[in-house]
Amino acid sequence: MELYEKNGNPIYILNVLKKYSDEEHMLSVAEIGRKVKEIYNVEIDPRTIRRNINLLKEKLEYDISTRDENGKGYYILKNPDTDFEAGEIRAIIDTFSYANYIVPSVAKNIIQKCKNMQNIYENKKLNNYQIYSNDAKTENMEVIKNIEDISDSIQNRNKIQFEYWKYHMAEKLEKQIWSKPTVAPYAIVYNNQEFYLIGIKEGQEEFYHYRLDRIKNLKKLDAKRTISKTNSQIKEFAESTVKMFGGKKERIEVICSMQLLDVVLDDFGKNITIHKIDDESFKLILDVSTRGFKTWVMRNIDSVEVISPIALRNEIKEIIDVAKKKYDN
Repeated sequence: MELYEKNGNPIYILNVLKKYSDEEHMLSVAEIGRKVKEIYNVEIDPRTIRRNINLLKEKLEYDISTRDENGKGYYILKNPDTDFEAGEIRAIIDTFSYANYIVPSVAKNIIQKCKNMQNIYENKKLNNYQIYSNDAKTENMEVIKNIEDISDSIQNRNKIQFEYWKYHMAEKLEKQIWSKPTVAPYAIVYNNQEFYLIGIKEGQEEFYHYRLDRIKNLKKLDAKRTISKTNSQIKEFAESTVKMFGGKKERIEVICSMQLLDVVLDDFGKNITIHKIDDESFKLILDVSTRGFKTWVMRNIDSVEVISPIALRNEIKEIIDVAKKKYDN
């Protein structure tokens, strides 16, 4: 037991420095010794602490500032290549807190892992951390595992099979199996707080997409995909599929209120054409799925006018006329 404790000394000291030190909270040798005794019930004399700190610095290349260097005490510096900054950890925590594609219990475990990477002073800033979001999070526990299995299948060019679930309204709102497709997977993309699988369904030749939180009971198959697609084709499909609505791309021209400029850039990126009309409006030209774009137009109907194609303009007009009749009654 004594030999084990001596061998463990560097690890005890390293963990104390990681958890309880930074540039604003330097530790003396005596304080390091007290923390090791408090946490691990092991006593280390000051000479051994200094020797083990030198071991951590010189042999294991930990960036530890010493009293000889700073005149105050000991603390461990973050490695910019491997350690997350506090702001980066907060960004990760926020992402998993608000993401709809992950169940709350799994998100909570991931957040705790993130906190374990920080010292106590950084975590104190999260003591009053609150999540302000709706209850739209998925109930599907399989999402993270599905990401792993789909990624493996993409790498190995294997097909997959799964159940695809959607909501159904009968006597009450419930989920049911919508289909059980066999799919050749090509990519996983993130869009509007959701993960999507881009793949080709058995018997077809064009891409389709599936929301990962609606995929259950996924199986990796031995069968190999037979249709080759380039990265540029995958990228083109992902970029042109508005909010992950499938469909053929068309050239679309619309007039938008200048208030929508940021929204347009957020939703469609910068690979679009914009012409200023005046201080109040601009023309937007892009190639996208008309099905998805129609949904986007209706969400911003008071700020968007479709110019072409005429078929889409007439479809939007008909939707507005039908809606107007409902409110006229």
